Amino acid sequence: MGVPILILPSLYDLDGSLWAMSIAIWVISVLQGFLQNMAIGEMAANFGVSGIGACAQYVFKDEEKYRGRRVNWGKFIGAFTAWSYWFTWTPVIPIFTIMTGAYLQDSNFSDYLGFLSGVKPTILNLVLGLIIFGAILFIGSRGLSGGARAQLVLAGITIVPLVIVAVIPFLNGTFSLGNIADGFAPAGWDWGGDEICLMLGCLAVAQWSACAWESAATYGAEYKEPGKDLPKALISCGLICLFMYFIVSFAVYGTLGHSGVEAAGYATLAPVCVSNFGPIGALIALILLVAGMVMLIQTAFLGSSRTLFAMSQNGNMPRLLRKTNKNGAPIYAMMFQFAVGMCLIPLGTPGMILAASSFGFCFALGMAMVSFVKTHRDPRFRDQPRVWNAPRGWYYVAIALAIFQFFVLIPCLAYFSMEAYGPSSVVVGAVILLVYIPLWFILQHIENKHNDVLPHADEEEGANAVRSRT
Repeated sequence: MGVPILILPSLYDLDGSLWAMSIAIWVISVLQGFLQNMAIGEMAANFGVSGIGACAQYVFKDEEKYRGRRVNWGKFIGAFTAWSYWFTWTPVIPIFTIMTGAYLQDSNFSDYLGFLSGVKPTILNLVLGLIIFGAILFIGSRGLSGGARAQLVLAGITIVPLVIVAVIPFLNGTFSLGNIADGFAPAGWDWGGDEICLMLGCLAVAQWSACAWESAATYGAEYKEPGKDLPKALISCGLICLFMYFIVSFAVYGTLGHSGVEAAGYATLAPVCVSNFGPIGALIALILLVAGMVMLIQTAFLGSSRTLFAMSQNGNMPRLLRKTNKNGAPIYAMMFQFAVGMCLIPLGTPGMILAASSFGFCFALGMAMVSFVKTHRDPRFRDQPRVWNAPRGWYYVAIALAIFQFFVLIPCLAYFSMEAYGPSSVVVGAVILLVYIPLWFILQHIENKHNDVLPHADEEEGANAVRSRT
């Protein structure tokens, strides 16, 4: 329910490079999600593991192959993939905290929220971060059931206002196809090498949002009947996202045009809300949209802290992060998540943080496809009984997607990031990803000194999935 709201920070960023052409990029990106998520869903359902990182850790873990060797490279590959996937979701928290501040300080609501206009954006974002993170930390500390109940309330008021805001311009006459036609591509666009690299870089950023419904695939092991329920979930979630990403971007560009999107900045929907409902109605819509953003922050917070928890169980993060409170919540992992999010907020630009995070998602998705290929070639997995298989020929689709992620999207993302934000986003993305390499080797040295037998999160997840289905 929260995935369609992920389009909000990228609307403005993609507009700067592609103008209304970004509508097509959103559609292509969701369709790409169908191809990737079929492969991820097969692994999750058949091996009882949740998440891209857990799939990679399960597939590449081969104790026999690396027995007696100084470095277990299979374990490292799985751990680095999990870290990359963690970095994908972690920036959702600061990005949408900054977005919440941008909407609260938007000039369209100055009559009601004028007292905030004099507050420095960084100060407001940090205060919002403390409030939002503090509330979510409290809710999450009560365990998954408490978080799920809170999300149920927020989910009910997320998707409906977004649909209403997107559909009304078609009914009240504010939508014009001319706005899209006149600003479909930037002036001087000639489909040369630079333009194609820029477009593919935008596609890499767009998939951070539009492919995020991979959760429907990664948690396939938890369905009661994965063989029947997983394809239903993939198709239904994918079609909902396809509709939402098209209708929201189409409505925004048809209502505001390129110049209107540029003027609105990251508060892209604010002028659309005002044109739909007037100032008072727009304020109500704003409150509902902010509630949806908070829901998405909670989703990312709980999911990414659980990723850290699972990595710690597998010996790929410090032991402290595997500790839970009396409700079973990984409280130290959540506090680590809180600290990282607060450190990213002062960067102040959602687009720069998003671009840096997209490097992690490209790598994680590419490794997910490599993992899928390995499950069809490695004798350890090839003959295992399957509860659901991706359509025939998906082995070759996964190979093509892995090549596309590693050798097309990542270089083009670097090009786009340099053009749009300078070297900062590339540096931030590279540093956060690469800092894990020495950390992992230090952790392995410590774990070898303890010589413990660690519980494995993926094995526990598989057992839980079997129990839940029976």
